[in-house]
Amino acid sequence: MNAKVLKTKNKTRIQRKRRIRAKISGCVARPRLSVFRSNRFMSAQAIDDATGTTLASVHSKALNLKANREDAAKLGEAMASALKAAGITQVTFDRNGYIYHGVVKAFGDAVRANEITL
Repeated sequence: MNAKVLKTKNKTRIQRKRRIRAKISGCVARPRLSVFRSNRFMSAQAIDDATGTTLASVHSKALNLKANREDAAKLGEAMASALKAAGITQVTFDRNGYIYHGVVKAFGDAVRANEITL
């Protein structure tokens, strides 16, 4: 892809991200579960926006995982166990401007399958 296409793709993702973040926020009772993906890795964190603190987080590099669907599902399971350890059962899912498809969907479905309400 040339630089102009990449710039446009990122610009539209940032616009989607801002539109989403204007509508959702996290609190202690229901933190925001924010997902970030790059070409190589994924990370997720549960954020309390009232205090600006991270309550639980996982990163695929620390677990020796990559950014594909199978590893995204494993990362989702790890995030669900981290949320349960923190005593969190409900979260607001923040897809961070990414389309709910592929690895983001695999991550969300894995978290939901482990009894965390999105």
